Amino acid sequence: MSTTLSSQVRPALTVLSEEESMFQEAVRDFARSEIAPRVARMDEAQKMDSDLIPQLFELGLMGIEIPEEFGGAGSTFFTSVLVVEELSRVDPSVGVLVDVQNTLVINALLRWGTDEQKASFLPRLASGTVGAYALSEAGSGSDAFALACRAEKDGDDWVLNGQKLWITNGKEAGTFIVFATVDPEAGYKGITAFLVDVDMEGFTVGKKEDKLGIRASSTTELDLENVRVGPDRVLGEVGKGYKVAIETLNEGRIGIGAQMVGLAQGALDHTVKYVQEREQFGRPIAKFQGVQFQLAEMATKIEAARLMVYNAARLKDAGEDFLGPAAQAKLYSSRIAQEVASDAIDLHGGYGFSREYPVEKYYRDAKIGTIYEGTSNMQLQTIAKLLLK
Repeated sequence: MSTTLSSQVRPALTVLSEEESMFQEAVRDFARSEIAPRVARMDEAQKMDSDLIPQLFELGLMGIEIPEEFGGAGSTFFTSVLVVEELSRVDPSVGVLVDVQNTLVINALLRWGTDEQKASFLPRLASGTVGAYALSEAGSGSDAFALACRAEKDGDDWVLNGQKLWITNGKEAGTFIVFATVDPEAGYKGITAFLVDVDMEGFTVGKKEDKLGIRASSTTELDLENVRVGPDRVLGEVGKGYKVAIETLNEGRIGIGAQMVGLAQGALDHTVKYVQEREQFGRPIAKFQGVQFQLAEMATKIEAARLMVYNAARLKDAGEDFLGPAAQAKLYSSRIAQEVASDAIDLHGGYGFSREYPVEKYYRDAKIGTIYEGTSNMQLQTIAKLLLK
């Protein structure tokens, strides 16, 4: 029985159940028909098409783990990973919008929210409200808890003041999880998470960053000037925001791994098509063994990364320890995304260096994978600590 090269670059069917495979195919079809025609235009405009986000909600892709009673799909974390991978295969900007919504914002609410908070926020996040996760600041990157943003008690309320940077979904979001310190002297034990709406007095979405890659994904500053929130807006316990942040980011890193796997697969998809069309010396360059070997290396790296991401997601859903596998999955997938995207440009030759072909965008988009939601050095540190524990 013969197989084609394209059949070899798809995930092994044994990894997915029949239901998961059918759902993955449906998301893939949507991405190809509705997102692909918009990719170049959105990248150039540095803006998500306004009519695309409602479609993501209508398909249930923005509330995957939200229970059905709150209007969500009531599905699994693994399903979120499949969605992020397939969307990122066409446009990593759309992939990260959906990723932050599901693996960070919704996951944090499901894990740490009170019954009242879940009843208030989850239906909105399932039906039309984009969420954002506001942790980073100018002096707080890998040292995530060196926060300057303050929360001071005023009666029963909290008053927030400060600035946040590098906030994904900042322009589209209606609800933000904002991390601030209630006691700078207490270090990480002063960090607290708050639920803030975009229309609250004193809350302003600031400058949108002009980025190298994932340009349609908004990355913004947030300014908080005397933003007053009630005690019902504290997510988790006062002083326990560090637990909300760490445990949510551990899950979110699997989502970024899925984004990078999808990105790499998209770059390979375009390359496989190109090398069968491009002729040199009287035949398609796909006929040359050197090109075939490069494709084989790319496909093998992608499949290895994919299985690492899938394994970490399955462990998370099973309630098993997934910290090490998540760090390894993000570390490796972000590396191979850059390698595969670079190889894709090489195989496209001069065309790969121009914006006429899509692989240069994958190359630009890939760089962020080693930076956000924990740099590669932070993943290495996590892995090493677990080895030496």
